[in-house]
Amino acid sequence: MGKVIKVSDKFQRSYKYELVEPTGKKFDKEFKPELTPKQMLELGIFGGVYFLDGGEKEFPKEWFKKAKISKSGKHENDLNHFKIKASQPLKVWQQKGWIYKEDPRGWVQWYFRYYYGRRLPKEDQRQIKRWKAIKRHISQVTRNCRAKDFHCRPRQRQAILHWAYDSRNL
Repeated sequence: MGKVIKVSDKFQRSYKYELVEPTGKKFDKEFKPELTPKQMLELGIFGGVYFLDGGEKEFPKEWFKKAKISKSGKHENDLNHFKIKASQPLKVWQQKGWIYKEDPRGWVQWYFRYYYGRRLPKEDQRQIKRWKAIKRHISQVTRNCRAKDFHCRPRQRQAILHWAYDSRNL
């Protein structure tokens, strides 16, 4: 705690933040993610391209040891846990106003930083509200699929993984 993280990558230059909480602890009482950043990376998210431009350097190396990372530098569906593309281009997220300057890669970047120990109270509340809204997708999977039928709604299951919910349990 108290450590200052300096970020300089494709999306942010000279950005700094302080770790004010222990890694993986002291979350908002309404925020209960089911997966850690390390687990998400090992399962396979965003076709393996989420942190290809050096963005991973700000986080513990341990998180990336078994991460499914694209070797081609391009989105690879086979690296996603459900072997399907389930994300929109960053440009779409920007156009919808879902991207803020603190986290130019979006929700997952916010979550990784939050998990790591950064706190930005106003932004944290906004992102936690968005995280809670994903429960509608969980409801659709549980309502329309047999338990653990991974062929049922794989795109939605993959998207749910991107929000730190473990859709393998649905």
